[in-house]
Amino acid sequence: MKPRPSSSGISAFTESAIEVHSQDGFRDDSLRIMNEIKRNASNCQVLLFSATFNDTLKNFVTRTILDYNQLFVKKEELSLEAVKQYMVQCPDELAKVHVIKDKILDLGEKVGQTIIFVRTRENASMLHKAPMDFGFEVTTIQGARTTEERDKIVKEFKDGLTHVLISTDLLARGFDQSQVNLVVNYELPVKHYSWNEPDYEVYLHRVGRAGRFGRRGAVFNLLCGDRERMLMEKIERHFGIKVDEVASWNSDEDFEAALKEAKLL
Repeated sequence: MKPRPSSSGISAFTESAIEVHSQDGFRDDSLRIMNEIKRNASNCQVLLFSATFNDTLKNFVTRTILDYNQLFVKKEELSLEAVKQYMVQCPDELAKVHVIKDKILDLGEKVGQTIIFVRTRENASMLHKAPMDFGFEVTTIQGARTTEERDKIVKEFKDGLTHVLISTDLLARGFDQSQVNLVVNYELPVKHYSWNEPDYEVYLHRVGRAGRFGRRGAVFNLLCGDRERMLMEKIERHFGIKVDEVASWNSDEDFEAALKEAKLL
């Protein structure tokens, strides 16, 4: 790959939103690209962008780039205000599935595209099967799929060929699609070391998939039991927000009223 000369005469290579994790297969590719740049264009200007900047990525930068400048957007500057958030109290897990089938999929067709987030591959597969059994077309993306399969699914969604996408947190960061107006948290994100502690950063990025580029957006958080209610309360306190509650999980009118309040209907 030859670097493209910039307008200033200095070569520039842009690596956009890359997560350098060995399990994702990016580490070796990233190092190979950087080594090629050093060999063939030692004065090349390198710009590295990432939605998150964890310790793994910091170590990669310090090992491969000398005399770098860094600019961070403060977390407090990331806002949830553009998206209207709701919680939906469900009596059991089956009720969550019925909310997806009877409320989200029907109403989602009226407001644009929808992303439904789950925590595990198993729940992604389960949730994919349930709507399909009732004749709804949905697509699912998760880590067990090959890179080619994931790219195809994402392209079809970006091209508007599919309208509902079920995803693990693969798409929580760095995925921009202007037609996504609705996000559903089938399960709230939690820390890997404790299921009683929300992953606030992942929640922020999930919510951020809706209402991109100044558009309106809404998020429905499906809750079941005291633990998930406690997680939602922690999220409210952390971000200093009040998440309104949909009065009844099985009321069409209540869901329509929520989307009207979010100015999506």
